Amino acid sequence: MTVRIERPLSPHLQIYRWTLTMALSIVHRATGVALYFGTLLLVWWLMAVSSGPGAYAAVQSFTSSWAGRLIAFGYTWALMHHMLSGVRHLVWDLGYGFKPTEREWLTRAALIGGILLTVLLWIAAYAIGGGGR
Repeated sequence: MTVRIERPLSPHLQIYRWTLTMALSIVHRATGVALYFGTLLLVWWLMAVSSGPGAYAAVQSFTSSWAGRLIAFGYTWALMHHMLSGVRHLVWDLGYGFKPTEREWLTRAALIGGILLTVLLWIAAYAIGGGGR
């Protein structure tokens, strides 16, 4: 006769209480994927610059549309958020910031900092480049 051994089950997402740190860990991965596709748009722009005025005009018409600007804004946010989350992970890799209050502070700083840096970059870009033209 075989004896059945009761083994503990691994915790599941239904057991864990969602935290901001958990959510932004997933967002960090998603921004990495978004940066991949956004970089393809950057390559399209660079190829258009090197191809001549006709190709550049086509890219400019897309990037100056509301959809193009929304995508560029999202790409900028993904870049800033991913960078600051990377810094957060670097701090953790160095062995710091593991106390609950420190973890929450680093997570909130990455979230708020990514939003603020994105807005500041766009304000600076419009101020310097006259983005309304």
